[in-house]
Order: sequence, then C-alpha cells, then structure tokens
Amino acid sequence: MSISFNQIPANWRLPLYYAEVDPSKAGQNVLDQPALIWGHKLASGSATLDVPVPVGSLNQAQALFGIGSMLERSVAAFLKNDQASEIWCIPVAEPAAGVVAAGSFTVTGPATAAGTLSVYIAGQLVEIAVASGDTATAIATALAAAINGSATLPVTAAAAAGVVTTTARWKGLTGNDIRLAVNLGGVSAGQALPGGVGVAIVQMTGGTGTPLLGNAIAGLGDDPYEYVSFPWNDSTSLNAIEAEFGFGDAGRWGWLRQLYGHVFSAYRGTYSSLIAFGAGRNSGVTSILEIEPDMPTPIWEVAAAYTAQAARSLLNDPARPLQTLPLYGVAGAPKGSRFRASERNTLTMSGFAVQDVRADGTVQIVREQTTYQTNAYGVTDTAYGLVTTLATLARLFRNQKQVITSKYGRHKLANNGTRFGPGQAIVTPNTIRAELVAQYAADEYDGLVENLAAFKTGLIVERDSGNPDRLNILYDPDLVNQLRMFAVLAQFRLQFAANASETTA
Repeated sequence: MSISFNQIPANWRLPLYYAEVDPSKAGQNVLDQPALIWGHKLASGSATLDVPVPVGSLNQAQALFGIGSMLERSVAAFLKNDQASEIWCIPVAEPAAGVVAAGSFTVTGPATAAGTLSVYIAGQLVEIAVASGDTATAIATALAAAINGSATLPVTAAAAAGVVTTTARWKGLTGNDIRLAVNLGGVSAGQALPGGVGVAIVQMTGGTGTPLLGNAIAGLGDDPYEYVSFPWNDSTSLNAIEAEFGFGDAGRWGWLRQLYGHVFSAYRGTYSSLIAFGAGRNSGVTSILEIEPDMPTPIWEVAAAYTAQAARSLLNDPARPLQTLPLYGVAGAPKGSRFRASERNTLTMSGFAVQDVRADGTVQIVREQTTYQTNAYGVTDTAYGLVTTLATLARLFRNQKQVITSKYGRHKLANNGTRFGPGQAIVTPNTIRAELVAQYAADEYDGLVENLAAFKTGLIVERDSGNPDRLNILYDPDLVNQLRMFAVLAQFRLQFAANASETTA
C-alpha cells in the first residue's frame, strides 16, 4: 500500500467503511496580529502590573488602568485611528524612585470684561467663564476646579494666589511631555483672553525616572504582538524593547522564536536635539515619529495613533506605504513652529519617521522610517530602513510556514529521482522547490514580491550533507517597492519651432 494514512491502521480488519479526514491541503494562513500598548496605570485601575490584558473598549481601559492614566489616554488615541484591531495593554509601574513633573498657569487680572479662558493640557481643551471684575485669584481657583473636574486629564491642579500648579498623575520623565497652552484654537475658534486677563505658562518639568521593564517583557512570553505602541524613548527602555523584538537568538525576529513584530514610538525635540538622538539609535524593528516641541499631543498618544494606523494598513497590505495616513486625535504644532520639508528630509536620514500637517490641520504620516541607519561595521545601510520591509518579510515567512507545516508536517525525505508510490508521504528537494515557487507566485499576485523568473533561478533547495533529515533553502525574494517619489524634469519652452518636427538642443 503506497498511500500514507495518518490514522487508519494497516492491521485493521473489521468491515467496512472508514474515512480519515486530512486538512493539509485545505488550510489557509489566518493572520493573528494583535496590537500591544505599553504604559502606566493609576492606583484606581484594577489591572495587574506587568501582565498583558485584552482591552475591547475605552470603558474597559478606564476601569483597568484608571481614568486619566497614560494607558487610558493611549487606548483612546488608538481607537480614534483603528477600532478593528485586537488590542492588548501591559501596565507598568511608575518609577519607584521617580519624581512627578509639574507646571503652572500664572493668571493676572482683574478682568475688565467678561469672556472665556481657554487652556489646553496635553492637547485637551479646558474652558472657564470669566466675569468682569474677577480677580486673578478667583480665575485661578475656577481654573483649577475645572482641571480637576476633567477626569481624563493626565494632571491634577491646585490654585494659590493666582497660580494654578499642574502635577502629573504619575512619576517619571514622561510627565515632562505634557504640554500646557492657552488659546491654541486662535481667533478662528473664537478663543481670546478676556480683557484685563493675562496667563503666563511654565511648561511641565522636573519629572525624573524611567520604568523597570524586565518583568513586563518576561510577561509577554511567546504570545504574538505585532504592532507595539511604546511610550518611553529613553535609551534604557528602548534598548530593552529592541532586545525583545530584535534579531538575536532571544529576539522575536530571531530564528528560534519567529514571532516578529514592530515597535512604534515618538520623540519630541528641537531639530538639533532630534539629530543628536537619532545618532544613537539603529534598529530595524523600531520606528520613532518626530514631533516638534510645541505639538500639544503627548508622545504616548502620538505613538498609539501611529501604531493604530500602521496596524490598520499593514494588516491589509504589509508592502503598501503609510504616507498620507492621518493620525486622528493628534494636534499638530502651531504654524510657525513646524519643521520645514528640508528638516524633515534630513531627519529621515537620522532614523526618524516624519509627519506633517495638512491644510485642514490633520496630522499625517509622511514616511515610516525606522531607526536603522548603519550595518554592523558602521557603514550606511538601507536594508531595514522602512517599516514595510520587515512587515513584508514577516508576511512572506508566515505564508511559507503555513504551507510547509500544513502540507508536510509528517513527511519522509528522499533524494530527487526516488521512485515511490503515489500517495506516499514523501518529499524530495524538488517537491519543496516547486512548493516554494508556487507560493512565491501567489505572493507576487498579492503584490508582495516581484521577478518570479529571477527568484526561480536563485532558489536553492538541497539536503544537508551532514544531516540527511534536514533541507537547506536559499530563499531570496525580491520585495515589491513603493512609489515614494515622482520626479519631473520640466523642460519648458516659450515657443516651439516653426517646423513641428524640428528639434532644438
């Protein structure tokens, strides 16, 4: 008997009809690519620290992490951009030895006319009514009460002698990223200081400390998390997450784990400070979006919005560029304090993903650059320079793994030319070669790769000379590229020659 059965034994003698079901040729690859949002929780949240937890709604996030927490606000930002992805969150304790950040609004008065005071905290509007004759102390007291009444804000407030002090809800460097502003909407939004009222701002500062991530990273285990929103951009935290998602033996992109995944973050700074920061980063799995100093939205919410749009797009098509995708809920830096195109172009060369602001005020992705810039010898290299490269490779590997494991999970291995009966669970190098070529053709049809003929020429499938049970494959896919620049040389004329067929130099 040449047919290889998996279940029906060869020595079974009882009659009559027995059917064995084999799904190996019917299955298709099912994409399981959840997002993972990192951040701090508040004491009011019920979630357990360092343990990933699924989140299906903003209400769940508020209960699990506390209203106004970093994680709650990050989930809100993610959901504004993607409500279809599976979301997990991992709450991390604030730095035990950290210090909270604080800032202030100093109000002067009294008001000589009634009006509305409009302040922004982390891009969120807080308004109070001001009556003519209100003193600075009265206005500050009302403003502090309004801030404390907005539970979703990442700060609490206290007023004294016309000064409203804002204090971050958690310890650490990230509290310094909460921006304070007045009248961001401008005249077009009907925002102006009431007559006689002035407001001076001291931005949030003084926050110190970074989280310990070891237990949280260990808590991830080998569960898949494809799109990771990461709020911390200090070198210690980035090094830790990049080791987990990197290419080493213990990394998720390593040969042993084969879990893959991409880390998305953001970094606020001046042009020069961004250039300096970029020089110290070099990872193909991490994409950090630059933001200007005056962008109102904090980095953890920018990171969550960026992650959500990446997840939404790359899940559908990992090779399609992310340029022009909007970051809903992210407020752009005011006009006059945005990076110029030339600056953004240079920032991409320093390993930053870049954004700009549309005419309607919507922030959009311009280029999804990774921090990868040089090879192991410090030579400039573009191999992992774009998020789409590794995203496409991950899809190719998963497609290939699904085919091989579903069809050939319990097969025997023989040399090419071996004569065996039809139906035998045997493969040869040529069998696998044909399977890989067929899969490549399917991937080409799906717009992931190109140049099938060249791939077939370069593909090598051979038995290992020292291990007869092992196949070695040289797999060199030609990844499809993206339309990222349309360059036109316009050689205009003021007048064509009298003879239309005549050409001029």
